[in-house]
Amino acid sequence: MPSNLFPLGALPARFRRPRVLIVGCGDVGLRAATALGAARRRGPRLLALTSSPPRVPLLRERGIQPLAGDLDAPATLRRLSGLATHVLHLAPPAADAAVWWRDFRTVALLRALSTRTPPRALVYGSTTGVYGDCGGAWVRETRAVAPATPRAVRRVDAERAVRHFGRTSGARAGILRIPGIYASDREGGTPRARLARGTPVLAAEDDVYTNHIHADDLARACVAALWRGRPQRVVNVCDHTALRLGDYMDFTADLYGLPRPPRIARAEAERALPTTLLSFMGESRRLDNARLARELRVPLLYPTVAEGLRAGMQG
Repeated sequence: MPSNLFPLGALPARFRRPRVLIVGCGDVGLRAATALGAARRRGPRLLALTSSPPRVPLLRERGIQPLAGDLDAPATLRRLSGLATHVLHLAPPAADAAVWWRDFRTVALLRALSTRTPPRALVYGSTTGVYGDCGGAWVRETRAVAPATPRAVRRVDAERAVRHFGRTSGARAGILRIPGIYASDREGGTPRARLARGTPVLAAEDDVYTNHIHADDLARACVAALWRGRPQRVVNVCDHTALRLGDYMDFTADLYGLPRPPRIARAEAERALPTTLLSFMGESRRLDNARLARELRVPLLYPTVAEGLRAGMQG
């Protein structure tokens, strides 16, 4: 039978394999590549966008084909058109003083992906900061967004662009809302340095709930969403921990044999602490992760932050 009746079968073998493009291939992207089986020939072919020539050898070493391109230079993204069957977008928005509420990086990427055959699936790594302050309430994905910081507003803009892309292109577009990422083998992946500096936390009466996910579990969730995620679906990617920030820091201090951080009232914190740190202390929520287990079917390697940190100590 003529091969042109089956176009996919007529392609070279390297194009018949699923092709996964990772945009923003930092620590979590590399872990996702490992979970995808970068070193296995039978796994998907892995590609990564990079604007950093020194990073090219590392990507190749991990079994990932580097593609030169810069999200801040849309003309460099043309080669991405029709290239990948699946896209994992983990790149953060850039802060633009003039148009601070927009994520032009995501817009540029989606335009490039739209010019030819779109990917079958696109997964975007957003932030749980889009919910804003929820007063410690349990938060499901159906809760209306209420971003309170410029970076969270830009994430909402990106989410809207991703959803629009999914509706207009037919791609199965999904959004992962991600809280604090930790891992002992991740740069800045534990609060050890902060504890060593003696940075204070809020007094118990002013404290906020915080949420966590181990970097390895996040990577596995990204992979699951690429293959099993539902169209236009949002998923909270977090573990089962429900700890206030001060209690988390106390536990970590005890684990590392460091002094517990001092507790101060919110009014004093507003005078003494940097704005960035205060922004995390101004939002309190507990995330419902039922969709992560029920829909993405991701069994957590580290169901709680206590288990993840203890495992890091043993490793």
